Amino acid sequence: MIAHIQGKLVEKTPTEVIIDCNGVGYHINISLHTFSLLPTTDFIKLFTHLQIKEDAHSLFGFVEKSERELFKLLLSVSGIGASIARTMLSSLDPKQIIHAIANADVVTIQSIKGIGSKTAQRVILDLKDKVLKIYDLSEISITQHNISREESLSALEVLGYIRKNAERVVDKIIKDNPEAGVETIIKQALKNL
Repeated sequence: MIAHIQGKLVEKTPTEVIIDCNGVGYHINISLHTFSLLPTTDFIKLFTHLQIKEDAHSLFGFVEKSERELFKLLLSVSGIGASIARTMLSSLDPKQIIHAIANADVVTIQSIKGIGSKTAQRVILDLKDKVLKIYDLSEISITQHNISREESLSALEVLGYIRKNAERVVDKIIKDNPEAGVETIIKQALKNL
């Protein structure tokens, strides 16, 4: 029903934003992944998913269309509601979730808060074929350095560095030294930022 919302960012927290669109403030639930991708400008556009229940109408927003599509896929699994789907997208990068589903990695999916063994198996059973049809897994390969990269960037953001600046420095460090661990990456990045 509502495909996207574009307007002025009025408020933001790691779990929700309020966007003023022509004088109407839309309260939109977001994942930590989307929060990390929010632009630094006041004017933003989020792709949305409207969930209508008896007692509430909830709007979920995503910077990337692909994250919204993954959110919808997760909602199609019995036992996964909007809050658990959002927790999944907050706990793992969407590419990590896709990779875990495609490789039947129950342990990774089960590591997410609120997901038990049976639910993790159901996610894989219900979505594996769909994920393999929709996504080109060669483009979504997850390597250890990607995990180190994300952990390093998160740590640098906590220390107050702007993500875009940190990404350039961290990517150069990883390119020069692909085997570098999180600690090494952060130490070298601090020298170059």
